[in-house]
Amino acid sequence: MKPLALFISLLLFLLVSCSKNQSPTYTDDDLAGPISRPLSGYGSDGNYTVAKVTFPSPLYSGKNVEIFYPQGITSPKPTIFYSHPFGGEESAYNIGLFEFIAKKGYVVVFAPYPTTGVTIDERYNTLWESFKKAVTNYPNIIDTTRVGFMGHSFGGGASFALAHKGFMDEGWGKNGRFIFVMAQWYSYQITQSELQNFPANTKLITQVYDDDVINDHRLAIDIFKNINIPNSEKDFILIKKSVLPNFTYTADHDLPNTRTSYDAYDYYGIYRLLDALMDYSFNGNATAKNTALGNGSVEQITMPSYNGQALSPLVVTDDPIALYPQSKYLFRCGAPDNPRKAYCN
Repeated sequence: MKPLALFISLLLFLLVSCSKNQSPTYTDDDLAGPISRPLSGYGSDGNYTVAKVTFPSPLYSGKNVEIFYPQGITSPKPTIFYSHPFGGEESAYNIGLFEFIAKKGYVVVFAPYPTTGVTIDERYNTLWESFKKAVTNYPNIIDTTRVGFMGHSFGGGASFALAHKGFMDEGWGKNGRFIFVMAQWYSYQITQSELQNFPANTKLITQVYDDDVINDHRLAIDIFKNINIPNSEKDFILIKKSVLPNFTYTADHDLPNTRTSYDAYDYYGIYRLLDALMDYSFNGNATAKNTALGNGSVEQITMPSYNGQALSPLVVTDDPIALYPQSKYLFRCGAPDNPRKAYCN
């Protein structure tokens, strides 16, 4: 990444992260907007208490890898390996997501990587070695036969190479595997051949946000179209802004935003689909597929209402096209820094 672009990206994420206080749990007092969280079904909070264990990062001195898991488990549980956005190296930036996963009975591994003084390859390696060490250290918590990779922005782009290593080199996920990426950045360390040789049982949700001005949607479109996952097992999802009389739900780059509060977009736009995707991928629940990968089903796209006004439905497709020119975005698909610029639409 060029120095100026690196600085701008870091500044954007640090401004967002540092403007929020840390909050470990959420109640309706933390609600942003008039629509509360779902009380039942996919997207509702699970019944488990969240526990956490940490260990020193193998490659990032002074930082810890964190594992969130359901307290009291007596056997290893399906696990999500999470790759954070550039500058989001404290788990507090998205604590609501990690707690949601653990409350539902699953495990999530959060691995920090540095933003300065290292290369992109070194960041990828920090993530990978952290995930590997978590697996080695905690076999009583992590079930490597059922695995998901999830990431946002830089971490979203990285999730494909990391997932390929986990699935193909380590054999993780033989009983269930998925990838869930949000507003992804450039994807390094993944070749066209590797994309086209993903295991047949991989599921994929790719999300982009209509108000995002950071990452060109073409980055997500490229990988979505070129990865060897059948259309029946993947969906490309656009979340759009909703304007209510007294509150606007925006679909910005940093969705989900749960540092000090949560809103309907967190729970209904992301957690609900993730919840269903985990149930479908890990437990084989065919009903869950209609919500997670419903190909535009009512159950998948419908968002909640307030005083008779519905939030904008999710836009779902298997054949995404870019809606805006590359000039809208800070990081453009055709930029020299993109190793896959030849695949831009």
